[in-house]
Amino acid sequence: MSSSTSARPFRVAIIGSGPAGVYAADILTKSQEVAGGDVEVSIDLFESYPAPYGLIRYGVAPDHPRIKGIVNALHKVLDRGDIRFLGNVTFGRDLSLSDIRSFYDAVIFATGAIKDANLDIPGVELDGSYGGADFVSWYDGHPDVSREWPLEAQEIAVIGNGNVALDVARMLSKHADDLLVTEIPDNVYAGLKKSPVTDVHVFGRRGPAQVKFTPLELRELSHSNDVDIVLYPEDFEFDAASDEAIRTNNQVKTMVNTLTNWLVEQPEHHSDSPHGTSSRRLHLHFLHTPVEITGDDGKVTGMRFERNELDGTGNVRGTGEFVDYPVQAVYRSIGYFGSELPELEFDAKRGVVPNVAGRVLDADGNPVPGIYATGWIKRGPVGLIGHTKGDALETIGCLLEDRLSLPAAERPDEDEVIKLLESRGVDYTTWEGWLKLDEHEKSLGTAWTAEHDGGPVRERVKVVPREGMVEVSRG
Repeated sequence: MSSSTSARPFRVAIIGSGPAGVYAADILTKSQEVAGGDVEVSIDLFESYPAPYGLIRYGVAPDHPRIKGIVNALHKVLDRGDIRFLGNVTFGRDLSLSDIRSFYDAVIFATGAIKDANLDIPGVELDGSYGGADFVSWYDGHPDVSREWPLEAQEIAVIGNGNVALDVARMLSKHADDLLVTEIPDNVYAGLKKSPVTDVHVFGRRGPAQVKFTPLELRELSHSNDVDIVLYPEDFEFDAASDEAIRTNNQVKTMVNTLTNWLVEQPEHHSDSPHGTSSRRLHLHFLHTPVEITGDDGKVTGMRFERNELDGTGNVRGTGEFVDYPVQAVYRSIGYFGSELPELEFDAKRGVVPNVAGRVLDADGNPVPGIYATGWIKRGPVGLIGHTKGDALETIGCLLEDRLSLPAAERPDEDEVIKLLESRGVDYTTWEGWLKLDEHEKSLGTAWTAEHDGGPVRERVKVVPREGMVEVSRG
């Protein structure tokens, strides 16, 4: 390490406290160089929201069975005390890149992706056409979105065959009372309770063997009370590539078997009538490419698709046959897309910060000393949460490899960034503040349970307003 940093800890800022950011911090502290005592590090983890965990708190359905396990793992890392959490601090507004570079020897961007990928078809602008990511933000109590959501449709189309599409469809079709055991905010419960929905249709372009969701998310659909799953025999097509995937990939085999069993076991009338034994239905359609969202007087009235067929390679080609479905709302869940970061280059086609192995590049394609990326903003919004560990390992490896040649921070004292935030009137939150908010949300759940004697037990109720979160955290 250079003489300018050898007498003090190596200062690292990480922007984003979702899994990608926390994993990066954890891997850095456990690296051979740090654990062996060759390098001492001081890590600050910045978050634009007052609470930690990023998309785990604001991007995963509240009834997801693995949430608690992931949150517990992240909590253990941040609760050790060797990583400082600074919430309610927005990069580009509260702190500029030059600010951060003056306080830290290196910065890692782990800002994820929160916007919807574009679906470029006619009618996408109609009233009743929504981004799936926006809906997720609403039902997860994101502090910066409206408290209201227009749940007025009886028939709904969800476009996409990934886990987010299934989350959106499940939340739309599930009865609100069955979500009270989760941490959903009161305004979300009230909105879903009034929903008149009867039918939610999920559409994917390819066949059952090519879906992008995972077996756990698929099986969750069958756990919804008073919701029938409806499948269609004409959508079950398998080509040579499908057969090979089923034979060689256990996950594909499991999902195809699950779907096929549901198809065989469903009552006969499901195939030629939308009415099952339950008050709501969740339809799974395959081999459908969205062509147009149709409307009347500016409002969604239907959805048009072209039927596809598999081409032998697992991909599809259009058949020239078009089908229309009457729906009053469309949710586009074809993927997330990264957001541009101030003062950094941005790949507008891929939605990522240009980088090589996590080293962020400038406009000429050269690495910018001391600036790194990890997670979805590094590689795009693909893969499961576990994949971010591999990302972080690669990025941290590059950072440690570069550390001797990086420009040293001008003001590396840990108090310097705090002084600047306070001078700018930023109401930053801390890990201790999160623990207060965590306990407060649990107390809201306890109070609700006591008030509704005989009702479901609520472990917690999520606080939505940013100012409320800050007030509890800093109180």
